[in-house]
Amino acid sequence: MTLADILMLISVICIWSLLLVNVVLIIAGYLYYMELEDKPLPELKGEAPFVSIMVPAHNEGMVIVKTVESLLALDYPHDRYEIIVINDNSSDNSRELLAGLQSMYPERNLNIINTDAVTGGKGKSNALNIGFAQSKGELIAIYDADNTPERKALLYLVSEIMNDQSLGAVIGKFRTRNRNASLLTRFINVETLSFQWMAQAGRWKLFKLCTIPGTNFIMRREIIERIGGWDVKAIAEDTEISFRIYMMGYRIKFQPKSVTWEQEPQTVKVWFKQRTRWAKGNIYVIVKNIPLLFDKSARNIHFDILYFLSIYFLLLTSLITSDILLILHALGYVTTTIASFSSFLWLLAIVLFIIGTFITLVTEKGEMKLSNLWIIMLMYISYCQMWMVVAAYGLYQYIKDLIFKREAKWYKTERF
Repeated sequence: MTLADILMLISVICIWSLLLVNVVLIIAGYLYYMELEDKPLPELKGEAPFVSIMVPAHNEGMVIVKTVESLLALDYPHDRYEIIVINDNSSDNSRELLAGLQSMYPERNLNIINTDAVTGGKGKSNALNIGFAQSKGELIAIYDADNTPERKALLYLVSEIMNDQSLGAVIGKFRTRNRNASLLTRFINVETLSFQWMAQAGRWKLFKLCTIPGTNFIMRREIIERIGGWDVKAIAEDTEISFRIYMMGYRIKFQPKSVTWEQEPQTVKVWFKQRTRWAKGNIYVIVKNIPLLFDKSARNIHFDILYFLSIYFLLLTSLITSDILLILHALGYVTTTIASFSSFLWLLAIVLFIIGTFITLVTEKGEMKLSNLWIIMLMYISYCQMWMVVAAYGLYQYIKDLIFKREAKWYKTERF
């Protein structure tokens, strides 16, 4: 067996192992969705707890008014929540727009914090820490500046966390508001439904593990106080804080009935910058938490550490290696006796990917349609390959920052 054969075999085994893990998560996630279908929402007992909703915003004038108005319209007692918008060193018309909203709703708990280049402009984690210092709620909810949550979104989150003391946080899901804007946003819509939410549902069902997304989630105030707030070095602050909540002995639950709609990137350039930030931020979290693999007290979260390691290192390396070997074999530069067998497995993996992804859409009304099947097929040969480039570039940027001791920069997603 040649070196090329050995490398190809290892790559195929890794890819298929991770593919099968994904299939298991899809099945478990589907069962969790079905389990919740007819399950009533836990009732709030007594007076509704006071909630502080925080919205970090930097140059979000294009979307911030709609976001705040949707938060003001939430189906939750209006005297039992406050909205804190951290207008973080914005240079657009955000300050004026937010001041106008305050004057329109003087009777509501709408607090605007305007930071400057000295106090703010250092990323989402810093903005959240500033907002938290002025918050009063026993529960803290976070929404991104481009979100329009459904009216009962907050109620679902509060009801879940108040009826289970083992929960440190409860997450809802975000949907793609502009999914029909371009081919890219249609890809993103399928990606979030399949690889974000079905995976979250499967991990909760099997391991009682979930990772906090950047928006539409709620946490206990005492947790943030005990951990000292958000890590300002983390540009994937949501993933980072999830692991700290795990280590405190709390669980994070996924409640898919809590839905917010958000705007996704409409151009490849904006998407690439956003996803590179995500990749680099998640790699930071992985490296920071790798020592927990050797900590017996953290064995309940070993799956999540291995899961992220596999996605950003093992899968990426295996895909790149197998693709390079197949290309070199076709060009005659290397010889591998299992190339035809690998090609068969590769084709089978594509079929399984397409079918598995399509099945995950069954949980969303109106998404399981033939047009999405073609989108998924096209997605594999384009969007998924773009993800490999993003993950590799994110790893490169992380290593570069590490070597040159550069501070990680938080890039704001451009709005449309």
